[in-house]
Amino acid sequence: MTKTVTITALDGGATFDAYVAEPADKPKAAIVVIQEIFGVNAGIRRKCDSLAEAGYLAYAPDLFYQMEPGIELDPDIEPEMQRALDLMGKFDQDRGVRDIEATIKAVRSELGGGKVGVVGYCLGGRLAYMTAARTDADASVGYYAVGIDGLLNEKHAIANPLMLHIPEEDHFVDKATQAKMHEGLDDHPKVTLYDYAGEDHGFATEFGDRRSPQSAEQADERTMAFFKDHLG
Repeated sequence: MTKTVTITALDGGATFDAYVAEPADKPKAAIVVIQEIFGVNAGIRRKCDSLAEAGYLAYAPDLFYQMEPGIELDPDIEPEMQRALDLMGKFDQDRGVRDIEATIKAVRSELGGGKVGVVGYCLGGRLAYMTAARTDADASVGYYAVGIDGLLNEKHAIANPLMLHIPEEDHFVDKATQAKMHEGLDDHPKVTLYDYAGEDHGFATEFGDRRSPQSAEQADERTMAFFKDHLG
């Protein structure tokens, strides 16, 4: 079953919606799905639905509400891609992480305790890293995270497991940045990095031109095994 719920920001000064997909039986844990720069669109909702089918309670908070609630964009439509890039430039990432934390707290309250993980894509992959460093999320996964080299000074705060999926031909994350990610994180006891040769940004999207099925399935299998190990 799916529904939309309202979440209160940590400071109590705002509320925002989250798409929720519920499993058929009692959830074994919960996972917060962090959007790309395209909002909580059909692809992100499908990510939630798949997690619910696997037995997890899944929440996708509308993080772009701080600019405009309910934004849904298609990366395969050029004007919408350009709007998404503009929105990313205006987005307050620190506030976004606080809203993810508020979502984690809301989910834990609904579960009556229990473990909560996060998984994010693109901008959401970056936010997943920040969430791992700044919150008590039990396990975090980031797909094609951007700008992690500028966040390595936060790696000491990562206390729970983090997995990052890195496409080697990511046109938003060059080879030098990928090398810095490996240099900074390969020896971190809580962090696992996977590289995907020949793949570009967005390879694990649910719909559209960017999807690369074989690598997407491999990355998703690794993610589900990771969550099984660390969330149950």
